[in-house]
Amino acid sequence: MSDSSIPSQSSANTSREVAVEIKGVSKRFGDFVALNNVSLTIYKGEFFSLLGPSGCGKTTLLRIIAGLEFASEGEVRIGGVDVGDVPAYRRPVNTVFQSYALFPHLTVRENISFGLRMANRPESEITERVQRVIDLVQISKFSDRKPQQLSGGQRQRVALARAVVNEPKVLLLDEPMGALDMKLRKELQVELLNLQRRLGISFIYVTHDKEEALVMSDRIAVVNEGRIEQIGAAEEMYERPRTKFVSNFLGTSNVFDAVVKRREAESVIVDSRFGELRVDLRGTSPELAARERFTLAIRPEKVTLIEGQDIAGENRVAAKIKQLVYIGSETHYLIETPQMNLSAEIMNTKVGSQGFDIGENATAFLQPAGLIILED
Repeated sequence: MSDSSIPSQSSANTSREVAVEIKGVSKRFGDFVALNNVSLTIYKGEFFSLLGPSGCGKTTLLRIIAGLEFASEGEVRIGGVDVGDVPAYRRPVNTVFQSYALFPHLTVRENISFGLRMANRPESEITERVQRVIDLVQISKFSDRKPQQLSGGQRQRVALARAVVNEPKVLLLDEPMGALDMKLRKELQVELLNLQRRLGISFIYVTHDKEEALVMSDRIAVVNEGRIEQIGAAEEMYERPRTKFVSNFLGTSNVFDAVVKRREAESVIVDSRFGELRVDLRGTSPELAARERFTLAIRPEKVTLIEGQDIAGENRVAAKIKQLVYIGSETHYLIETPQMNLSAEIMNTKVGSQGFDIGENATAFLQPAGLIILED
């Protein structure tokens, strides 16, 4: 997988042809409700991520699609076919787990061909298909090795090759990079996305890592306590979260209340703990924009820090630097205002000394277009 560039999410080979449809799916384990009336649609050729904290139900949903669990209620359709009573081995899907589940006594090539042999495919077909996926994921150099002779990244490629050699309509991935170190995970994110684009099949990817989901996904479903909080494109989910949970799970946010004071053409002036603020309404739903009381959120990178305390002008707040964390490419600030503490993140674009010092006075500018109106 030599191409290290990340393909644009907008260039995905997606269509409106439905790959997987979930309708009103619930799952109970005794008195515990793991999934509660979940509905979503995943399209052919789409990289779709299920994102959420541990125990939220995302893996349970993946296992129901795979046929490893059965829904207590609801319907699962794959390629337009109801698979509610279809056992796992007969569903047109394959699953890649975090553990990889490779046979230790078989070589890479034998691991990849195992499913085809179990299906009694002709030997010539097995040889051709196995070699094709070996070339695709670039593992020919170690195709005769055993799994214990491979690195974690190499084992992941083998697991992917074994899964795609059967040409499934949908590939399910349950946190497949969870056991890898951060540097290798970042490298393999790019490789996995490139592989998905080349294959052109639907990937459903379970993760609790928001960066992983944002980097790779065409669309993301954020799952919380067995329910879908929000579904949308990666940029939409980050820039326009609908709830406090989504806002905070996909990153950090400064959240506070406000009351509408007057309305203008494409913005609204509100009273808040910071005094009057202008909120840009472009991109906000009419229902939210029509409210008289707002819950506002602003991402730390949308808080601009200006030297000195000059609050002349709209959306400016007198502040003082309370804490800072330098992480190389950017610095994270905790800034103290008379009203509440705010988080700010500034890219380190200067040559030499960066940013502000602890105790220094500053002005925080809350960008009108960066103020998001939440539903809750």
